[in-house]
Amino acid sequence: MNRIYLDHNATTPVRTEVRERMLPFFGELYGNPSSPHSFGQEVKVQFDEARERIASQLGASPAEIVFTSGGTESDNAAIKGVAYAAGEGHIITTLIEHPAVMQPASYLGKTGFEVTFVGVGSDGIVDPDEIRKALRPDTILVSVMHVNNEVGTIQPIEQISALTREAGVPLHTDAVQSFGKLPTKVDDLGIDLMSVAAHKIYGPKGIGVLYIRKGTRIDPLIIGGAQEKRRRSGTENIAGAVGFGEAIVRAEKERVQVYDRMRAMRKRFVDAITGEIPDILINGIEGATFPSTVSVSVSRVEGESLLLSLDMEGVAISTGSACSSGSLEPSHVLVSMGIETVLAQGTLRFSMGRGTTDEEIDHVIEVFPPIVERLRAMSPLGAKWKEQVAKG
Repeated sequence: MNRIYLDHNATTPVRTEVRERMLPFFGELYGNPSSPHSFGQEVKVQFDEARERIASQLGASPAEIVFTSGGTESDNAAIKGVAYAAGEGHIITTLIEHPAVMQPASYLGKTGFEVTFVGVGSDGIVDPDEIRKALRPDTILVSVMHVNNEVGTIQPIEQISALTREAGVPLHTDAVQSFGKLPTKVDDLGIDLMSVAAHKIYGPKGIGVLYIRKGTRIDPLIIGGAQEKRRRSGTENIAGAVGFGEAIVRAEKERVQVYDRMRAMRKRFVDAITGEIPDILINGIEGATFPSTVSVSVSRVEGESLLLSLDMEGVAISTGSACSSGSLEPSHVLVSMGIETVLAQGTLRFSMGRGTTDEEIDHVIEVFPPIVERLRAMSPLGAKWKEQVAKG
């Protein structure tokens, strides 16, 4: 049985060109770029080129690029770094952020900072006016993600940045799900800090970047060395950085083509399952949701059972964020959108990638409706619903 991978929001396979570009750094190119001798300097040249490649895709200066271990570290470094530099103050973020933003913000809220969590509408989108209302004279940071990892909703970063710039407050965005997939020029978005990661765009795991606009006050999260101009200590992950640079260049070249193909594929998939499966909800709205992501809430059935049944058919999906797998609590994103707890627990996330084929989508369309029907027939919730229908 061929396996079908529809969990690209969790991670992506390393593309062949990226892997080949990284291989020399596991062999003959092993020098430390901080070393002044030839072994170190031949590696430093490659490291600097990777930084320039990523900076170019962001429309930033290479000096504004700080390599990290991934999106989680970048988020922590941004949130905590700005807070520690300020010493006190007020932070604004949202109820749909990745835990890598929400948990550091909550932690800071327990250590003397004040934190406001702004809600979203039923469409999963932050209203910029709610950010405006939350701004205070002592606000030191606003953090709003670009594309939500669970539902795929695209947030109005440009409108929010207009408000934060007027208020003189730095804006951070977690762009882990959008970098290489949507336009992310920092000046166009108007942001001051941005978190990105390689493994979402067919690059290696364990490497990320925090963009820090020149002049932004921020303390380092990791200290103990002079690397990254003392903004992030630790011997650099050269292979990862070079792989990231290769991945983003290739992702940018095919970005528009992949987006258009995903949009057509998503529409076909959504039209098919909504036509064949009654009582399901597609979360997010067309046109404001990144097309590779389809979040489906299925009534009268538990999401984990759906996931395992699809896996037995060779289809890999998620019940939400991979970072929250194993949690019995309903998704905080769906709850913030006003979706009932029982329905939220029956939610699946299908996330397509550059290698997803029409034939794979056809297979999912074929096997998904019978799975839902079978599980509903077995579910106590399904039996109770049938009784209610029979009673009128």
